[in-house]
Amino acid sequence: MDPAQTYELLRNLTTPVVAITSARNGKLNGMISDGAVRCSIVPDIPRVLVQIHAFHLTHEIVRETGRFALHLLHADQVDLVTKLGFVSGRDGDKLEGVPHRLGATGCPILEDCYAWFDCTVINHMETGISTVFLGQVMDVGRGRGEDVLTPARLRAVLPPEYRDQYVRHLAEAQTQARPLAWQFTPIAE
Repeated sequence: MDPAQTYELLRNLTTPVVAITSARNGKLNGMISDGAVRCSIVPDIPRVLVQIHAFHLTHEIVRETGRFALHLLHADQVDLVTKLGFVSGRDGDKLEGVPHRLGATGCPILEDCYAWFDCTVINHMETGISTVFLGQVMDVGRGRGEDVLTPARLRAVLPPEYRDQYVRHLAEAQTQARPLAWQFTPIAE
């Protein structure tokens, strides 16, 4: 099958758009991802999985500190996606002007979101392209909004001035990820 067709099919497996925040030595950072899922059916053992690409600053910080905060965004937060997802935290303070407070783990908790989960990493798995972090939820809160922001809705309502930038950033991320993917081979039976 054509890789472009395969990618379009894989897009059906994405999760809601989330913000992942982190902190290290006073440096606060945030990023946007569509790779986060619930990882426990036991109500009193809340856990989440987040996938963070290896080339992101947030990856470096979470790997070093073992902490992150996951935020489900509500459907009206396209502006936050452009602020946290279209620039690198290596180039400046992405949370400047974004209302937040520090949570139990020391990670920023965004004041405006659908829900947030303050987490400690209890396990991880390397994929070559990214790391999947298993987080034990230490604290949780519910914000506002009726619906979470999905990738399809984001693409549909993204302001025109950001659409080309979105496509360009996606292509750049795919280029950075491609050589990392070949670090692993299928497990023989």
